[in-house]
Amino acid sequence: MAEQPRLWIRHEVRASERRAPLVPQDARRLVELGFHLTVEESPQRVYPLDEYLAAGCQGAEAGSWTEAPEPAYVLGLKELPDLPEQLIHRHIFFGHAYKGQQGSRELLARFARGGGELLDLEYLVDDTGRRLAAFGYWAGYVGAALGVLQARGRLTAPLCPLSKGELDRRLRDSMRAGAPDALVIGALGRCGRGAVDALEVAGLAATCWDQEETRELDRAALLHHDLLVNTVLTSRPIPPFLRPADLPVADRRLSLVVDVTCDVTSDLNVLPVYRAVTDWSEPVRRLHQDPPLDLIAIDNLPSLLPAEASRAFSAELVAQLRTLADPAAPWRHCRADFRAACRRHELEAVHV
Repeated sequence: MAEQPRLWIRHEVRASERRAPLVPQDARRLVELGFHLTVEESPQRVYPLDEYLAAGCQGAEAGSWTEAPEPAYVLGLKELPDLPEQLIHRHIFFGHAYKGQQGSRELLARFARGGGELLDLEYLVDDTGRRLAAFGYWAGYVGAALGVLQARGRLTAPLCPLSKGELDRRLRDSMRAGAPDALVIGALGRCGRGAVDALEVAGLAATCWDQEETRELDRAALLHHDLLVNTVLTSRPIPPFLRPADLPVADRRLSLVVDVTCDVTSDLNVLPVYRAVTDWSEPVRRLHQDPPLDLIAIDNLPSLLPAEASRAFSAELVAQLRTLADPAAPWRHCRADFRAACRRHELEAVHV
């Protein structure tokens, strides 16, 4: 058997990040195929280190990926710590660095200085451009659920991780508190389907828009809904769905926006009415006072259902990790996008 790649699953530095990119059951599958897996201790991860050790993985201290063998692939989900300044490894995570987001050039420069490589999970796609591993469904589900609870006066902070059963129970218990008129934009995608399903659990039949309805946007109809759930993540400029000029409109009925995509510092943001996300401690922020408009824009929504979200994502990712050593596998798209991003920033991508 040919030698398989070495994977190093890192601890997430964000305290509210409870998910795992690979669950113990799928880690065992890779170990049985000859992969060498190291998993860092992570006190907030939904799956404890002991379960990975039982699956045949090796344990390591949190943050020790900086000392991993250079050929290792460092696997994570969210942002890296600010140090080291030079990244020598191949990193697999959601980098959010290719659309002009805040800090994107600095991150790419760290890879260029160290000769490392970013394999951004957002760009792990097949030849038709379809995402091969994504948290979209659960992001949409949780985002819509939070929107309903807020609209019904039942959302409490700080937020805490739940099971799907507990979240669904809260949605059903809130039904007596009213029925906001909800609009989901991007309803045919994974994220949109999750949002629609959560609204159904809450007893709501959502208005569903997708490409056909947004090609010629009915802005008056949009503003006539109580709750907007945006699940659209675009890779090309499109007209924004909600503009600053829409906020002071006197007869605006829209009072709550849930932006699941949180593409906030990108030039491709379809909701350019805010500049900073919200978080678990303060999930809702007032955007406009008269008439009132509130915002929920949490950029790790699936972490509020960490077990369900991790299992679903891991089931998709494990099949792709098996092909890491294959130059014809979909990872080539990640590499091409990384090099293109470095060229745009006039940085030299050394790793091949």
